[in-house]
Amino acid sequence: MTRPNGGPPPTPYPRLPDWSRASRLAARAVPDEAVDALWRALNHLCAAQLYLDDNPRLARRLAPTDVKESPRGHWGVCPPVNWMLAHLGPLTARRPVGGELLVLHGAGHAGPSVLAHAYLNNALCLTGRGPGWSMAELRALVSRFPHPGTLGGEVTPLVPGVRYTGGQLGPALAVAQGMALDAPHRLVVPLIGDGELETGATAAAWLARRALVGSGHHGAVLPVVLANGLRMGGPSLLAGMDGSEVHDHFTGLGYEPFAHDGTDVTGFRRLLDGVLARLRPLDDHGRQPMIVLTMPKGHTGPERVGERQLLGPPAVHKTPLRDPRRDEAEFAALETWLTSYRPTELFTTEGRPADLVRRALPGTPSPPPTGEPRTPPPASEPLTPVTISTTIRERADAGGFRLFSPDEIASNRLELTADGTLPTWATEILNEEVCHAWLQGFTETGRDALLATYEAFAPVNTSLLVQHLKHRGLRYAAGHGGLPNVNYLITSLGWRNTHTHQNPGLVSSMLETENGSVHVYTPADATRAAAVLTVMLAGRDRVNFLLTDKHGTGSFPPDTLREELTDGAAVWPHLSHRSRRPDLVLASAGDVPARELSTAATLLRTTRPDLKIRYAHVNDLAVLGPAPQWPCALTERRFTRLFTTDTPVLMAVPTHAGAVRALLAARGVADRFHVVGYRDPGRPTTAEGLLEACGMSAAALAARAAELPARPGG
Repeated sequence: MTRPNGGPPPTPYPRLPDWSRASRLAARAVPDEAVDALWRALNHLCAAQLYLDDNPRLARRLAPTDVKESPRGHWGVCPPVNWMLAHLGPLTARRPVGGELLVLHGAGHAGPSVLAHAYLNNALCLTGRGPGWSMAELRALVSRFPHPGTLGGEVTPLVPGVRYTGGQLGPALAVAQGMALDAPHRLVVPLIGDGELETGATAAAWLARRALVGSGHHGAVLPVVLANGLRMGGPSLLAGMDGSEVHDHFTGLGYEPFAHDGTDVTGFRRLLDGVLARLRPLDDHGRQPMIVLTMPKGHTGPERVGERQLLGPPAVHKTPLRDPRRDEAEFAALETWLTSYRPTELFTTEGRPADLVRRALPGTPSPPPTGEPRTPPPASEPLTPVTISTTIRERADAGGFRLFSPDEIASNRLELTADGTLPTWATEILNEEVCHAWLQGFTETGRDALLATYEAFAPVNTSLLVQHLKHRGLRYAAGHGGLPNVNYLITSLGWRNTHTHQNPGLVSSMLETENGSVHVYTPADATRAAAVLTVMLAGRDRVNFLLTDKHGTGSFPPDTLREELTDGAAVWPHLSHRSRRPDLVLASAGDVPARELSTAATLLRTTRPDLKIRYAHVNDLAVLGPAPQWPCALTERRFTRLFTTDTPVLMAVPTHAGAVRALLAARGVADRFHVVGYRDPGRPTTAEGLLEACGMSAAALAARAAELPARPGG
């Protein structure tokens, strides 16, 4: 595989910072011995976290009582990760003016590495005395791992400097691409495990870069494949290729791969300098450089104990020594392992990194950025009817915005330009996961984004969204709120689609998380949908799903729109009797249900003139849940005003009915709510046939309403 010699870049890119010059400055200022010392310090701290209760710098001879009763954690991926962190440290510290270097850990099992890195950078606070180096902090780092109830033992934003939660199985490369969009100053280095290469999201992201060519002025992404030969449970597919096959594989994907085995600090620094000289912005069509690090999994750890091979088999993934506190042979192997790093040279008696180690450190990480909230139109201003397309265009004109869609912008009837062409701020690729990962990277760096997709295909991203919710929750717990919203525009609803394109399951899954940042917007018409989208694109710290039919279903009086936006639901006077004690409450959520249920209300006025009806529309399903679990929940007084306390309620929703019933059950009111939603018809049918099969047609709803029992005692 190619091994560059640090020559000049083939083409100048004046918009990119000169990372090669920064590398050369780092090489002159930081000797190889310092990089090696940092690598040894990281490796020692990783092993110590897994195995030691005390004596973290081996100031005295290791004793069995220094060893943990039950070692736990993951060792195997730490050495190659630490190798990269040690070599990127001097570059980060001497980055070009205005430049930013971000490292993403695709391997979620490198928790000991990021914790060790944060400690060495003077960023951890484990004893409650503030961040700082001390023996108490060093001992706490080692003995308390995996830090239950505080930092945990994984790669998460609870650890200072972490911008991506590892272990999501695939999206790291695409998230890195999203972070580099519209950010020429930024270099993002995703560390990708060779097992992760086998995931669909990673496999697609290599090719997805082509969709970004010519789409703006972007930063650079330098992928690093940690080709250590193993997945968690066995050899990786990449391990079955020889060097020339690996080279051809990545070359065919449009990259220029450079390999190194991690045995030579000087040689790797030279390789890294040459790779940085070849960096191209993400929007350039030429081959992008990448690194393939072939360091074996668990490198520098014990190779064998007795007849048992440790280096090579999958056992090296976690704790290769199972019980060194009691097993004499394992204890001897552990002592040899830890002393090989010469920790007394790396740490002072006060727990500080030695001067040589500190010369290679990148410095304390900066807090992650947040987005500036945008102000939606004040409630006092009259609403001017606009379309979804107009709302998107106006937001894009303000800058700091991108639209991602899996090849469905035209199909979803989004008109982004006058001539129908795709603007540079909109990108299509037929991959839901990549679109979400781009959105995640873009919003994580403080910009607004929107993902527009079909309702039936959006559930592909369920796992990614659940992981994203966890990431954001941990980021907020670390005190880093203020992120732009995660926004999904879900159109081409199943109510007008073919049998294979009917699946409203994503929002059901999101509501089941009971995460208070989730909002499922169900506006009744296009004007309301555009108003909701304006609010979505202006907010912070929410995860929003807007369900709206791309075909349009008519419109309703806008009198209550402000109330629907602020409270999440409102009574529609034009369909309600003026009665404080109605016989029946009709409630719709979504445009198709609103069309059918409002028609049913009109039918009931003719067929059952004796029924006093109150009609309400729910604009955000999340408000139906109880407080404090759902911060946006309707107050009891507001809920009673809409639905009374004892009147039967017929509710029509665009989702699976069970998701809404669960929200109502959590409030303790599900027994009087009769919820009608989507259910699979079992075979292909027409749009009208689907409504009938689900009991959602106006006639079926009117008949169901007429049969509901009267209010007890009414």
